[in-house]
Amino acid sequence: MSLPRLIAPLLATLALAACQEGPSRPPCATGETCLEFGNNTEPATLDPQQSNLVDEFQVIGDLNIGLTTDAPDGTPIPALAERWETTPDGLVWTFHLREAKWSDGTPITADDFVYAYRRILKPETASIYAYLVFLLKNGAAVNAGEAAPEALGARAIDLRTLELTLERPAPYLPELLKHLSYFPVPRHVVERLGDQWVQPGNYVSSGPYQLVSWRLGEYIEVKKNPRFWDADEVCVDTIRYYPTPDAVTAERRVAAGELDINTGFQSNRLSKINETMPGYARTHISLATTYLSFNTRTVAAFRDPRVRKALSAAIDRDFITDKLLRAGQVPAYAFVPPGTANYVETGPQASFAGLSFEDRQALARDLLRQAGYGPGRPLELEIKTGNTPDTTLMMQAIQADWQAIGVKVALAQNEGQIAFAAYRMRDFEIGAMSWYADYNDPLTFLELLDSQTGAQNYGDYANPAYDALLAEAAAEPDLAARAAILARAEALMLAEDALIPVLFVVNKALVNPKVGGWVDNIANFHRSRWLCVNTPADSAS
Repeated sequence: MSLPRLIAPLLATLALAACQEGPSRPPCATGETCLEFGNNTEPATLDPQQSNLVDEFQVIGDLNIGLTTDAPDGTPIPALAERWETTPDGLVWTFHLREAKWSDGTPITADDFVYAYRRILKPETASIYAYLVFLLKNGAAVNAGEAAPEALGARAIDLRTLELTLERPAPYLPELLKHLSYFPVPRHVVERLGDQWVQPGNYVSSGPYQLVSWRLGEYIEVKKNPRFWDADEVCVDTIRYYPTPDAVTAERRVAAGELDINTGFQSNRLSKINETMPGYARTHISLATTYLSFNTRTVAAFRDPRVRKALSAAIDRDFITDKLLRAGQVPAYAFVPPGTANYVETGPQASFAGLSFEDRQALARDLLRQAGYGPGRPLELEIKTGNTPDTTLMMQAIQADWQAIGVKVALAQNEGQIAFAAYRMRDFEIGAMSWYADYNDPLTFLELLDSQTGAQNYGDYANPAYDALLAEAAAEPDLAARAAILARAEALMLAEDALIPVLFVVNKALVNPKVGGWVDNIANFHRSRWLCVNTPADSAS
């Protein structure tokens, strides 16, 4: 592959930017604090129970809040629940809600949570995250239509007391309750307006901000919610979230002062950014894994474990992380990232992890030969991906690695929302994606491959022995014993090469030094209620 031909357009873009006039930034009302926020992609929805992507969660997590929320360092703290207690067996949790209101002034009650959990489990809601609520007693049965909604383990004892009964002990529940799938929704609005409740003018939120406008392709604007219970401690008055799919253009906009933050940058530009914009680049190890999924449902070749192992073994992960991306990413031979809470210190790895790249290529060729592929009958496949610069570089490297073992590879790039819609519909052969932990526990990764997970189990991996190990871990109250069981599940999945782990992600953001309150953290959650933008007068003082 020819790197100069890839880099030349980027240099041209930056050269053009240098000739342009000063920053184009919307005016901020006198006496207010405004934040211009680059957020990678255009959200498809702001409904917390129909959302799918991290970039949507950035906006939804500023508009809404759950029983718990993210502290500046990403750890769970009380939010709509002031406090809670748990029965000794860990199965019944009682949450005491604070006195809080929706943005229209209506009180937030325990019934709003019960309604939300029943709603996310309705098939017509089509929530990709419904499986997370299977943790509540009878959640899976309600979702399958085998139990009435009233059988769900969520009960409003009174207006401000919510009782959750679980299928199994879950000491990580405060982490999970930060997730948007467990947010309440305003029953009094949703039942009246249906899907239109998420439109500007209709949207009623529970968190520090309220929706003002959504100019498709331009920005989403929110303003501070004066009815938020902690509004006096919220600094920023107005936030505009911009879709910034072109990382280099976003970098230019941050440098020019048009954007205060962008939640990403092109990895291989880190050194240059540190030279030209010192103090802006923020990197931190992430609870996230970039991986490839096989469409085993419609591509017969991928049902052969020899083919899956060959393709995984043939990827030069060290070249991708150290030579192409160069921002601290780590080669991945497992799915659960290092540093994940409640897990074994040294987890399992793919069977070929200890081999040199040359030996892995030789293994891959031999496995393909055993599976019936070779010069006279080459394996042909297509990789479908999003169109970010990092993904483009990575996929071109993987394409070259696979071509080196005799595989014919085509690349199909799409805008991120289109790519993930295709993945959900199984309209792909091999898909490239990253999984960012919904909560800090190995289950958020390993549960993706449970046969009951649904759409997010993109490769349709199904192994009763794997499911049984997850069930065994779920019933184990001792965290160390549970971690060992989960490690056995991951080892089984890796032995079968159910997916291809490529690298462990590094969080990357550009943050203007005048923005205060940004705390780098492994979860990569940065709620805007903790941020503030210092004016020149603030800096002088």
